[in-house]
Amino acid sequence: MDRNEVMDKKSEVAFRIGPIRPPSEAESLLLQVTNGCTWNKCKFCQLYRGTKFKAYSADSIRADIDNMVILADRVRKYQDSDGKWDIEGLNRQLQLCEGEEMQCFYMIANWLIGGGENVFLQDGNTTVLSSGRLTDVLIYLRQAFPSIKRITSYGRAENLSKVSAEEFAELKAAGLDRIHSGFETGSDAVLKKINKGVTAEQEIIAGRNVKAGGIELSVYFMPGVGGKELTKENAEGTAEVINAVNPDFFRIRTAFIKPGTGLYEDYLNGDFTLCSDDEKLMEIRTVIERAQGIDTKLVSDHMINLLQNVEGSLKNDKDEMMAVIDGYLRLPEEEKKMYQAARRMARVSDPTDMRRLSPYDKKVIRQLMETYTDPYEWEVKMNELAGRYI
Repeated sequence: MDRNEVMDKKSEVAFRIGPIRPPSEAESLLLQVTNGCTWNKCKFCQLYRGTKFKAYSADSIRADIDNMVILADRVRKYQDSDGKWDIEGLNRQLQLCEGEEMQCFYMIANWLIGGGENVFLQDGNTTVLSSGRLTDVLIYLRQAFPSIKRITSYGRAENLSKVSAEEFAELKAAGLDRIHSGFETGSDAVLKKINKGVTAEQEIIAGRNVKAGGIELSVYFMPGVGGKELTKENAEGTAEVINAVNPDFFRIRTAFIKPGTGLYEDYLNGDFTLCSDDEKLMEIRTVIERAQGIDTKLVSDHMINLLQNVEGSLKNDKDEMMAVIDGYLRLPEEEKKMYQAARRMARVSDPTDMRRLSPYDKKVIRQLMETYTDPYEWEVKMNELAGRYI
């Protein structure tokens, strides 16, 4: 054990880390500037139940950034002048850490080894901070880590709609590059059904202001979140909002309902009927088909999506993406069910992987198909399996 490691053991430092981030921010440094969600009433979500929303002070956030710098300095001791990392030394240093410091050191080390370029601001609605406070944080963060190339945040559409394009431009100048916003749907009927607390018009205002301020916008769509009752409205309303906003990214998050949520209670009460996988895919197809000249990239970056290979430009790749969906929909019913189960068991990523499915997995899936012969019972089982990954 060298002298640096002994010295490092004497001083324990850490910073707050929230519970979620988008899959696209898997390699990002996480800086928590708020805790919880300002709304916390969406019927499909249970993440922040029992958590009181809190916006941290600028001083508190700067203190976390200072601790990040201390840990980063420790990590950099294990990089030589040629940029090569002493991984064994880093692992020894990691073992000297305890509790939160261990998690924080590990995150900083992985981030710096990966280039130290991207940061994600947590939690669910960080843009609720006053523009002045958020601007101060962004400037301080970029000064602390000049290697940063992108800073991203979540933002709730209701709050974003109250921020002017000029204020977004100020945030962009301070260093905020991208905002993720869970629109979920563009249908007012579905928004009401899931108690989203926002309207389609507010989504449009929010999206246009973010874009006008020069910040990239990534919005989320939940196929099936309106149930069978509102599947048509979910797709068509979302297409209208997407066409009006022209976001940079349109990310698919297929809806599955979990025990403990309001939608699950609606399901038990008979007020919500699960969509089939085919219906959910048709919702995605409708949005793609109705996209009108918008330069938006459709992204399917979550394992809960049935066809993760449906990705591309809504301007240039519409035919190719619809062909992928249509190819799946033309499969015999038995093949579709085999694939659905394999996908929900995390055995495959797209239908071409089915040829590599093990005999054991095929046997398990066939037993499922023999057990759940009723089409709706099958959807209930697939919902249960997929719910493990939410």
